[in-house]
Amino acid sequence: MPSTPPTPVLNAPVERELSLRAVSTGIVLGILLTPSNVYAGLKIGWSFNMSIIALLVGYAIWQGLARRNPGQLPWTLHESNINQTVASAAASIISGGLVAPIPAYTLLTGNTLEALPMIAWVFSVSFLGIWIAWYLRPSLLNDKALKFPEGMATLETLLHIYNHGREAATRLKVLLSAALLSGLVKWVDTFLWAFPRWSPSAAMERLTFTADPSLLLLGFGGIIGIRVGLTLLLGALLAWGGLGPWLLAQGLVTLPAGSSGPQFAALVEWLLWPGVSLMVCSTLASLAIRLLALHKSTKDAGGTPWAIPKAGPAAGFALAIVLVVSLQALLFGINLWMALLTIPLAICLAAVAARVVGATGIPPIGAIGQLSQLSFGIVAPGQVPINLMSANTAGGSAGQCTDLMNDFKVGKAIGATPRKQVIAQILGIFVGSIVGVFAYLALIPDPQSMLLTEEWPAPAVATWKAVAQTLTHGLDSLSVSIRWAIGLAGAVGVLLGIADSTLPAHRARYLPSAAALGLAFVLPASVSLMMAIGAVLTWLVSCRWPSVTERFAITAAAGLIAGESITGVGASLWAMVAN
Repeated sequence: MPSTPPTPVLNAPVERELSLRAVSTGIVLGILLTPSNVYAGLKIGWSFNMSIIALLVGYAIWQGLARRNPGQLPWTLHESNINQTVASAAASIISGGLVAPIPAYTLLTGNTLEALPMIAWVFSVSFLGIWIAWYLRPSLLNDKALKFPEGMATLETLLHIYNHGREAATRLKVLLSAALLSGLVKWVDTFLWAFPRWSPSAAMERLTFTADPSLLLLGFGGIIGIRVGLTLLLGALLAWGGLGPWLLAQGLVTLPAGSSGPQFAALVEWLLWPGVSLMVCSTLASLAIRLLALHKSTKDAGGTPWAIPKAGPAAGFALAIVLVVSLQALLFGINLWMALLTIPLAICLAAVAARVVGATGIPPIGAIGQLSQLSFGIVAPGQVPINLMSANTAGGSAGQCTDLMNDFKVGKAIGATPRKQVIAQILGIFVGSIVGVFAYLALIPDPQSMLLTEEWPAPAVATWKAVAQTLTHGLDSLSVSIRWAIGLAGAVGVLLGIADSTLPAHRARYLPSAAALGLAFVLPASVSLMMAIGAVLTWLVSCRWPSVTERFAITAAAGLIAGESITGVGASLWAMVAN
């Protein structure tokens, strides 16, 4: 892939952009890809950006049809951009709360949202993020310090396939082959013959050290890289291989009488506290340092960190505010004044997230969520609905804001119309809200019994739940051992966050990833092991065949993720129909 995009395509005139086929293709791909992110989010707490998949599939389909039918209009660069905007907006809907605050709210309060209210809520917080992005767009895109690496990666892929059309077809074949293989393995495991979960011994099995036949986990391992993969392995050994046996020996965790097999649920009730503390403290420390650096660089450049853009579509912004505030009151019983307080906080934190993504390419949605939880814990102590769902407003709007800012970066480079990109984003979150909610309800019909288990670890749910519990009941409600673990893990997290943000990149890459280290405490050891294997295998292939890895590693990994997750969602729907 060229490091400098070819300029002739950038100057191409806008022939067709918000066409019916571009929107329809994005909607269909969004329907197919959104369940993958819901599934992955509940399994391992991570999701996958679907922009590049949507680009490859849309281009291969429509250009293939154009070659077979000379009268067919070619699939334009700008149609590809609208297609990926709709699809990625739909797939990123999980930032609206589906795999974190909404399930955590159910676990802590016992209240379950019905499908229609949940769709309305997820759509509303995402809708607010779109308009925040619109108003931030002029100042952030004109800030030369903000490169938006994820948007630039999408742009390079877009330009590459229009200059090397056969490459898109080849990558699509790899994507579909990997998806077919992964889906077939999941189907056999679910319907024909459950693959045995092998473990070296009964004691290791009890500590969740088993072989998980999941190609999705191998795929995620290929994406996260060797540093994160080895950190997950280290975290699994520390948490489940080191702390787990010690907790059982000291009687700090007691297992149910006559229990056998993996004891994830019992052990994770203790292990999640140091894991969550490490993740939250490291991300907040890193976020603070990056913001200070951004402020200094902006000041040195003679600009202002928070440029005020010109007036825009105020009606859309006002509608988003009305929806978010009224739904907080109607669905969760939150006081209107408290609900109104979420709006300025959401705007500020979404702006923070957008600047961090612009500088680093890493969306700090988890940190934004926990920071908003801490804010509402101070303003309204002891109130779980406010702590979770008002904080959800900031996290959800930040997620969509950062997704759209990356699309705006692509759009600016190719001369796209921002207004049409916003329309595409709104259509995407509308479709994603519906599909995402029904995928979540199909996968997790009973959150109380299904979540925070070995099958559905839901680490993001565990994080939001733990922070809300701590802020509601205070640290005094926790055992002495857990309080010590929180303090020590928090200190380690702060040190890792500071080191990661201040050391030169060539040295920071040798540090363990704080986020992955904390995540390994919340995931079963089997999940961390499989992702570590995927990361190591991909690294070994890259050492031997670097060009092959550069071309196909992400594509093959995305196929493995999509195939298993879509089959898993389908299996859950089949089980619902069969019962």
